[in-house]
Amino acid sequence: MTALILALVAGAVVGLALGGLGGGGSVLAVPALTYLIGMEPAEAITTSLIIVTLTSVTALAGHARDGNVAWRTGLLFAAAGIVPAMLAGTAAGRLPQAGLTLAFAAVAGLAALRMLRPASATAGGEVRPVEAGAAGAGLGAVTGLLGVGGGFLAVPALTRVLSLPMRRAVGTSLLVITVNSLAALGARAGTGVHLDWAVIAPFTAAAILGAWDGKRHARRLSGNTLQRVFAYALLAVAAFMLADAFV
Repeated sequence: MTALILALVAGAVVGLALGGLGGGGSVLAVPALTYLIGMEPAEAITTSLIIVTLTSVTALAGHARDGNVAWRTGLLFAAAGIVPAMLAGTAAGRLPQAGLTLAFAAVAGLAALRMLRPASATAGGEVRPVEAGAAGAGLGAVTGLLGVGGGFLAVPALTRVLSLPMRRAVGTSLLVITVNSLAALGARAGTGVHLDWAVIAPFTAAAILGAWDGKRHARRLSGNTLQRVFAYALLAVAAFMLADAFV
């Protein structure tokens, strides 16, 4: 019963992040599954990818209806990251868990600090193929290596590198998350990782409901406010994981 309650609460938080911020699902789900539910890191990573993929598809549909998805940019991002995600996903199984945890925390912290930097004035929205492809490939590699959907990196890349408005970046990142997560799951297929569907099912259900609620709340906040909330959440997760690794 305790595991069920924790799964529902954690799922709701993950959904709120994905629906309202366009990312942060896996970077929140992996620690939740590891520290609250008690899963092994490899199991938590694969489980989070399943949960985030299903939740992202649901949230993407809502943002697409509102016209907040830059399909061309998102597909270019996603296409560039598929192969790196699969290669890095294969390599991740050969790396020590402690190293992956430190890398996970470092990447989350750097992404948060980048989002807290003052934004420069840009025209916004124009697709620059070279920059989009390079950012997408790097994002895919991080997704495969660390088992995250990549939204916590996609949103900063879409806002800073490609100058998309925050709300449009949120919706577009969900498309990138879905494709990257599917590629990373493909790389982990057949690895023999145990999947606890008694946790996955309620966690996913709560996340999907949370995603719809997060999208509704996001309409009431400015893009800058969303960006700062997202960044502070990432900093908190990074600090907790670093403290756990060294204590």
